[in-house]
Amino acid sequence: MSRFVLLKGLFLASSLWASAVHAQAGLLTGGATDLEPITLSSGMPLASKAYELESGKYYSIDIVCDGSAELAVAGSGFFRNVWMDEVVINDIEIRPLGMDSLEFDDEGTATLKFIAIRPGTYELRIPGTTGETQKATFIIR
Repeated sequence: MSRFVLLKGLFLASSLWASAVHAQAGLLTGGATDLEPITLSSGMPLASKAYELESGKYYSIDIVCDGSAELAVAGSGFFRNVWMDEVVINDIEIRPLGMDSLEFDDEGTATLKFIAIRPGTYELRIPGTTGETQKATFIIR
């Protein structure tokens, strides 16, 4: 077998493998999967159920605050196990290198667009709370 045929075969195999890897990431198969919004409202639950995510997929979630109180969500475990593509606030796109929390002083919406990376169970929680309804749980498989 000539070196040319061997090199051509290796190139074709590596190209097919690279295409499969990119397709698995979900980035070439369309836009982000929209998740149910997280609602920040004084005394109300953040989410109705856990979010089930797939590692390597692209997601978008709105965090909506009704302005009933100054509220935040924090979740260093969540933010360290996803790749945050952008945070959109009032049509301003922020591409953070890292995050720990978001705080709302008034009503508004922040849209998080991210890729789920590391499998596990993570939370976004209102800081200083312990109640089950004061957190949003993300399960990455």
